[in-house]
Amino acid sequence: MNKDLVGQILDLKRERNAIILAHSYQRDEVQDIADFVGDSLGLSREAAKTDAEVIVFAGVHFMAETAAILNPDKTVLIPDVEAGCSLADTIKAADVQSWKDDNPDGLVVAYVNTSAEVKALSDVCVTSANAVEVVSGLDQNRPIFFVPDMFLGAHVERKTGRKMHLWLGECHVHAGIGEREINSKLSEHADAEFLIHPECSCGSACLYLKPDAKIMSTEGMVRHSQTSDSKEFVVATEVGILHRLQRYSPNKNFFPVKESAVCEYMKMITLEKILDSLVKNQFKVEVSPDIADKARRSLESMIAVG
Repeated sequence: MNKDLVGQILDLKRERNAIILAHSYQRDEVQDIADFVGDSLGLSREAAKTDAEVIVFAGVHFMAETAAILNPDKTVLIPDVEAGCSLADTIKAADVQSWKDDNPDGLVVAYVNTSAEVKALSDVCVTSANAVEVVSGLDQNRPIFFVPDMFLGAHVERKTGRKMHLWLGECHVHAGIGEREINSKLSEHADAEFLIHPECSCGSACLYLKPDAKIMSTEGMVRHSQTSDSKEFVVATEVGILHRLQRYSPNKNFFPVKESAVCEYMKMITLEKILDSLVKNQFKVEVSPDIADKARRSLESMIAVG
């Protein structure tokens, strides 16, 4: 790591009363400089409670947008405005409104991986960490539209027994982690625990291959691996999480199911771009007040659960 570059970032952060929030899929060096590293739920909670005047969000756009919604009086910066999300891009507000028009008594449950406009039309937001708990608590007599990840939605259906209308969206990274790769890696490490993110396309097949598979969020993986007696873990999600897993459990071994499971959007954020963001006050993430007010309600419901 460039110590001079890190020093400049830390100095500017103090001068501007700034905080750096980073997702667990970020580059190792970005995670190391961040004030807080976590999953979408943890990052949302941290953004909601920070006293910092400036939030530099090392993640993808919908995450920085969420921070801006929760902090209308703060400056929220994303170091690269092109850091998008293939999953969030699969659904538009018009898609949600169309379903609402056809189901006036329905409830819209939006994964946090969505735009502000979609959140504004939703009754509640969820993350992979609390989706099961949130859906379990909803009115059993009202239809649910779960957007946008169909694999997370299928996982929630399995766990709750609740049939939902699922939007057919997917994360291109998790959708690319398939049964063949998993079977091969589990064969290599027969005694390892298997940790899999619910966005992966092969949830049902994974439970068949390894009935004791742990389907959980990235934060769940971090917590579980620290307390587990196991010394080896096969991990099915974006490979950036391995840095945190190894950091908190240095005496354990973690094996990615697919080493090429890399989100190019997450990796667009670099230390150089973080420095530029602080120096030039770029790129500001702003959400129109009418959209933000509506989206904030669904986000606050999400933060309150789990």
